[in-house]
Amino acid sequence: MISDYFKFLAHQLKGWPQQNYYLFFFSLGCQVMTLVSAPITWVTVITFIGTTLGVLCVLAINAAKSVNGFLGILSALCFIIAGFSAKNYLSIAEQIAYVITLDLPVLLSANWNVNMASKIRKFNARSWTVAIIATIIVYFVSGYLIGHLTDDPRPWIDAISFSISLSAGVICFLRFNNQYFWWLASGLAQLVLWFVSYQQGSATLAMAVNSSIYLINDVLAFTISPWYNERERQRLSKEEAAYAKEMGLE
Repeated sequence: MISDYFKFLAHQLKGWPQQNYYLFFFSLGCQVMTLVSAPITWVTVITFIGTTLGVLCVLAINAAKSVNGFLGILSALCFIIAGFSAKNYLSIAEQIAYVITLDLPVLLSANWNVNMASKIRKFNARSWTVAIIATIIVYFVSGYLIGHLTDDPRPWIDAISFSISLSAGVICFLRFNNQYFWWLASGLAQLVLWFVSYQQGSATLAMAVNSSIYLINDVLAFTISPWYNERERQRLSKEEAAYAKEMGLE
C-alpha cells in the first residue's frame, strides 16, 4: 500500500539524534540567506531545493535511516542540473553513481529498510586495502577521461571529489562504518571544488555552503551517529526492532 510506504518514510524521519535536527535547521537558514542574498534564478532555486534535500539525505545516513534512498534520488536530480550548469561534469557522474550504487539499492534492499542499525560492520585489513586502491584507480582514470573528453575546467579537482564519493557510496551500501573517513575526505574535496567553481563564476555559493554542512555532519557521525556510537546504536536497534514487529516487517 502506498499509504503504508509513506508512513514508513515518515517513521524514518523520526528518532534521529537531536544534533541532526539542529544541523538541518542551521543548514536551512544558511541556504535561505544564500538564496535571497543574490539574484534568484531557476538555477539558484533548483540548487536550494537540492541542497536542502541533500542535507536531509546525509543526515538520514548519519542516523542509519533508509529514507536516504528516497531523498538521495530527488537531491541527485537537482545536483545534476547544478553540475551541468557549472560544467563540473564528474559531479554529475557522482550523483548518477550515488543513485546506482546507493539510492536505488537502499530503496530495494530489505537489509537496509529493516533495522539497518543492527547490521553495521567494520573494515578489516583487506577491506581497507581494496577500498583505498579502488579509490586511487578511479581518481586517475576519471581525471584523465574527463580532462580529455570534455571542457571541464577543473578535471583533477572534479576527479578527487568523484572518486572519493563513489567509493563512499559503495562502502555505505555495504554497511561499513568506515565510510565516514571517505565522506569526510569527500566533503573537503567538494568544498574545494564548489568554492573554486564559485570564484570562477561557474556556480552559486550555495553548493560550497552545502559542502560545509556535509563536513559538519561527517564530524558528528564519529561522535553521536549509530555508525560509531554504541549506545545510540543499541537504542536505535531496539526502537527499529519494535517498529518492525509492529508493522510485520520482520
